[in-house]
Amino acid sequence: MISTTAAPSTRRAPHSPAGHAHRVTHLVAGTFAELPEIEALLATLPMCATGRVFVEVDTADQVGLLSAPSRMVVSWLVRAERTGAPGTGRACAPGEALSRAVQAWAAEMLCAETIETMDIADAAEVSDRDAAARVWLSGPYTAVADCFDYLTESLSLPASAVDTPARFGLRR
Repeated sequence: MISTTAAPSTRRAPHSPAGHAHRVTHLVAGTFAELPEIEALLATLPMCATGRVFVEVDTADQVGLLSAPSRMVVSWLVRAERTGAPGTGRACAPGEALSRAVQAWAAEMLCAETIETMDIADAAEVSDRDAAARVWLSGPYTAVADCFDYLTESLSLPASAVDTPARFGLRR
């Protein structure tokens, strides 16, 4: 005789995206002047950290080896090899390559579905567990301010998830 009742299945814990701290995406961006700070920050990240590192340098001679978690990609942005705004014929200004790279990467990788800001956008502080992304920005003021505004206004990333130099006064 065939039984119509299913055999008991193995019970699994409910899936919770918040329980996956390794899914926090890290974005670290700065210039050659902040390289020691960038190196120190990368040394504090867990080995399973994921994300992107952008370092803007003046010339290719400043490009070096930067130790980062294996799931993070490091990109050196050499200003001498880049141009300014399209059609102007100008050289790439300090912070311009950094700002373009950060905003382009964030537009693709930190889309609204990833950030999930419905409940946390208005929070004064966002814990590492609640944030889908952690951002550390440094460099020229105009580049940092442009990136901060893009991340917080266009992508709705909570301001508390974006670290900027205190002297810039960007964190509201």
